[in-house]
Amino acid sequence: MVRKESQQHLNEWNDLQTLAEKMIPLVGELYRKKEVVLKVFGRKLMASSTTDIIKAHRFGRLLKGSSLDMNQSFEMMQIISTMHLTPCRVDLGALCHDYLENHKNISMEEFLNKELAPSIMVGEIAQQNSRDIVLYGFGRIGRILTRLLIDRTGSGLKMRLRGVVVRAKGDFEADLEKRASLLRRDSVHGEFKGSIQIDRENLALIVNGAYIQFIYANSPDSIDYTQYGIKGALVVDNTGIWTDEQALGQHLKSRGVSKVLLTAPAKGEIPNIVYGVNCDKIDPEDKIICAASCTTNAIVPVLKVMDDNFGIVSGHIETIHSYTNDQNLIDNFHSKDRRGRSAPLNMVLTSTGAAKAVAKVLGPDLGSKLTGNAIRVPTPNVSMAVMNLNLDKETSKEQLQEMFRDISYESPLRDQIGYTWSTEVVSTDLVGSSQAGVVDGEAIIADGKRVVLYVWYDNEAGYSNQVVRVMQDYVGLKWAKYPV
Repeated sequence: MVRKESQQHLNEWNDLQTLAEKMIPLVGELYRKKEVVLKVFGRKLMASSTTDIIKAHRFGRLLKGSSLDMNQSFEMMQIISTMHLTPCRVDLGALCHDYLENHKNISMEEFLNKELAPSIMVGEIAQQNSRDIVLYGFGRIGRILTRLLIDRTGSGLKMRLRGVVVRAKGDFEADLEKRASLLRRDSVHGEFKGSIQIDRENLALIVNGAYIQFIYANSPDSIDYTQYGIKGALVVDNTGIWTDEQALGQHLKSRGVSKVLLTAPAKGEIPNIVYGVNCDKIDPEDKIICAASCTTNAIVPVLKVMDDNFGIVSGHIETIHSYTNDQNLIDNFHSKDRRGRSAPLNMVLTSTGAAKAVAKVLGPDLGSKLTGNAIRVPTPNVSMAVMNLNLDKETSKEQLQEMFRDISYESPLRDQIGYTWSTEVVSTDLVGSSQAGVVDGEAIIADGKRVVLYVWYDNEAGYSNQVVRVMQDYVGLKWAKYPV
């Protein structure tokens, strides 16, 4: 009996792998030829292994009580592959579940024609022009943005990374070799799954077919991008050196630049955008905007949900943040208090501007109710925000768990707020998370009107995904999502 059951499980697994293998070419074809991105319960299928695809389908057990039938999703995928669609994002998990639960009285093809109707092309629709992107800086965020942009290049009709600007020093060719190596291998995010070739003569990298010109310069206003064929570019400044309008305005003096995006907290009146919350504030006429900070992106969506549903009377946010390049490896002079002490050896009490940034995004009324502080800890990546909130209305742990679970799956904030059920999750499990923050459901504390929430966030990858979303909106590239 044991042998028979063992063989049965193996046969079932092999059947699932066979189905997943059939899905992979369809996923790639839809992505490259039609710019249709397929997901299953929020998990992107592009570049996934057969095991990743099977696990994505099984994720339905946590959300809906049962795994998604891969035969049903494969059938849906085949139908979608025959449809004449404009670029869009389609969650097979959500659509399949909706169909099986509520629409089995009609054919799957009829259901999809109805659900995807806004993206079905009538005749030929002009494709969106690609937009040139330049990364000013190639540090932690710059390299992750490179990975994300290359991953999203698809058929080349979206945002195209055309150039990277780094400081001019030493041997350019040797410098380029080092930059390529840092992109290829990463101690936190692992090896880059792609091809990197070096054009030493022209000082460029060819990454998965994308030609990326490296430009060596010491000043943002002294570059002629047009000599490299770069025009109307969005420059993403990830150096953190220039943070006010006058300083960032230097980029606009260089030929070939049309807009600037800062990946750090901005000073002055520069719009601070947390995608999913106030992205409607992006004005096509804006020349300079800011994607706020990693911590601001992690906490603002959760704070908005709590304030909208229960009203926040007051609160304190403590950020447990991984150390950064701003700190010292060993004790040495630093202009800021405590940050001169060895980052890998100490917890370092420091300040954060995240609570003040809330006021810029959600308004001064809420911002004035919050205080904040930060502790830098000896981990290289993934941070946590601990939110101690006093509310207008009473709630319970169970109510909050259900609310955040549903938000993470089927709400307009599903790309910003994730949710985990596990009592075993630790920080390294969140490396590579694409959401701005992930609520730890089992750690929630609720006592009437007092609540403590624990929000994990990959302060590198999660934030960089938010930056890419801002970039897309900023340059006018938008895609429909199904479900909405």
